[in-house]
Amino acid sequence: MSVEPAEGAETLARHDSLYGDAEKVSGDRRHGSGASWRQTVLLAFQSIGVVYGDLGTSPLYTYSGTFPDGIRHLDDLLGVLSLILYTLILLPLLKYVFIVLYANDNGDGGTFALYSLISRYAKIRMIPNQQAEDASVSNYSIQEPSSKTKRAQWVKQRLESSKAARIALFTVTILGTSMVMGDGSLTPAISVLSAVSGIREKAPHLTQLQVVWISVAILFLLFSVQRFGTDKVGYSFAPIILVWFVLIASIGAYNLAAHDATVLRALNPMYIVEYVRRNGKQAWLSLGGVVLCTTGTEAMFADLGHFNIKAIQLSFSFIIFPSVALCYMGQASYLHKFPQDVGDTFYKSIPAAMFWPTFIVAILAAIIASQAMLSGAFAILSKALSLGCFPRVQVVHTSKKYAGQVYIPEVNFLIGAASIIVTLAFQTTTNIGNAYGICVVMVFSITTHLMTVVMLLVWKKNIAFIAAFYVVFGATEMLYLTSILSKFAEGGYLPFCFSLVLMALMATWHYVHVCRYWYELDRIVPAAKLTALLARPDVRRVPGVGLLYSELVQGIPPVFPRLVEKMPSVHAVFVFMSIKNLPIPRVAAAERFIFRRVGPAEHRMFRCVARYGYTDQIEAAKEFSASLLDGLKLFVHEEAAFSCQHTDDNDGDGALRAAQAAAAEEEKRFIDAELERGVVYLTGEADVVAAPGSPVMKRVVVNYIYTFLRKNLSESHKALAIPKDQLLRVGITYEI
Repeated sequence: MSVEPAEGAETLARHDSLYGDAEKVSGDRRHGSGASWRQTVLLAFQSIGVVYGDLGTSPLYTYSGTFPDGIRHLDDLLGVLSLILYTLILLPLLKYVFIVLYANDNGDGGTFALYSLISRYAKIRMIPNQQAEDASVSNYSIQEPSSKTKRAQWVKQRLESSKAARIALFTVTILGTSMVMGDGSLTPAISVLSAVSGIREKAPHLTQLQVVWISVAILFLLFSVQRFGTDKVGYSFAPIILVWFVLIASIGAYNLAAHDATVLRALNPMYIVEYVRRNGKQAWLSLGGVVLCTTGTEAMFADLGHFNIKAIQLSFSFIIFPSVALCYMGQASYLHKFPQDVGDTFYKSIPAAMFWPTFIVAILAAIIASQAMLSGAFAILSKALSLGCFPRVQVVHTSKKYAGQVYIPEVNFLIGAASIIVTLAFQTTTNIGNAYGICVVMVFSITTHLMTVVMLLVWKKNIAFIAAFYVVFGATEMLYLTSILSKFAEGGYLPFCFSLVLMALMATWHYVHVCRYWYELDRIVPAAKLTALLARPDVRRVPGVGLLYSELVQGIPPVFPRLVEKMPSVHAVFVFMSIKNLPIPRVAAAERFIFRRVGPAEHRMFRCVARYGYTDQIEAAKEFSASLLDGLKLFVHEEAAFSCQHTDDNDGDGALRAAQAAAAEEEKRFIDAELERGVVYLTGEADVVAAPGSPVMKRVVVNYIYTFLRKNLSESHKALAIPKDQLLRVGITYEI
């Protein structure tokens, strides 16, 4: 924690209360780059079960999505196979595995991690709660642009001075988050349905509706086990998905040997040129099916916080990519001989003796595929919560061993319901695939744009490298996007509708959150008014410790006079408490708190800012209050030590120093005594409404949409784990 001058008191020089303890802060136990090779190999094994299920099950539906009307010319198979192989090399392998993964934010990935990384180097966040002390946190690790990096300085100034640029970055970020959430609902639907559909090969009497209901039952089971956590699910699934990759690679090798090995000619990219020349517009339209071979790629980045870069690179390069490529080559070999089976290539190409084992593992692999995107959705949305882009809901950290593995009950329910509804409504993988492809490519494109900003501002790469990255990957993704958008009316509208609704909710919450912060900031209570309030004859100091929660990181919130007005008493030790999320994944416990005194010492009132990273878990109320008050006593001690040092510098006498030390010890004993009498948590229940005369749209957003979200999602005291019997709410109305 840091000692700061008293609010309303004479300003002294800043003093670091850690004295040197910051140097002793050790990294928390994470899946970091410093992991041993043994741990990295174990993480690589676990990542197979969590990250790659979706990418591994894409052979179930890629060829059928690429040739919805059948194969017109056998040589088209070579062109499509070449497209699939080079798409896998270009996007998952080159872009993500060897470039994007390195843009992690202290080990965490995803669109919000990129946004947080950018926001550390440029002040692009809408809420003005940045403090100079934040940059001293050990994980902040930012380098100011030097004279040699004028381009980075120019980008920084442009972002900070342009409100439109800040809004655009925020909008792109929440769009990416919305699309990942769409992935989370569509992945289970298409993966499970495509896997279950294979049963009709052996049971043709089953109707498509019966297959759909079997899929719904499996989906219900999948979403029911999410509460057990990534760690348990990952280790349970890893052996199964590893068997899956061995199976699809073996089946691919068998088909190559048994049918037509000449399809290996597709390694020559000239077949792509010939395919496009031969089919023209139809070849362009087929790209919407080809891109399905990359489904689940974003999970490598979104789930990075669960693992580490080396683990992801090992597992993808040596297991996933070879297995999937071999499977696609085997399917092409089979289709070269039996082109009429393109609608159900995967199951038709399985040797008869291997059908049932493969079918069972396919069902399990489809469940794992769903797990991959769900893990990423939970991880990304937990970051959105910390940045004020979503109502405070309960985030359950499911692993005591590793940070970053989370489960959000409300979100799990909503995604599960959406996935089941999609399955029942669309009933076929072709229509779901049209919707799915748009989500996949939109997330790719958003990552490319944010990565370009990171390269300019953070990495300060050579401009030629940045231009090459943006042009090559941006143009490729735009080509795929234009193709998949042509199927907008055939299911492609679904992710847009889903994302627009989610974006609207996130934007609404963030907009009102920012307006509320500015409202409180403009109405902070002056020090003179605080003194006058406490001096009133009807205001008593009651035993115990009071913690008043507020978003403000400076000043006294306007809810405090309201509290004194309704209940004319103030606790003997009173702390204005603010929970602040820094744009970094983690804040070490030793650097958690910043304290300052509010008013004169006899008031025993303090300001405390508790700083958390976006993957940190807020402690339970009892542990939190104990840590806070221990920090408060340390603050009192170090404040006295600093005052003594200041006295020494001004040739003060020893008696004054002794008196200051004795006063500090007395105050620490007083805090301990009041802690024994109990802690009361106070929160402001602000009823936010649009000010009279506001535009109709603002009234709808604030008075209806925001109010609905606030009343129907978890309340903040639940997210903060405050016991109900120690909670006191203070009602207040804000007109914004």
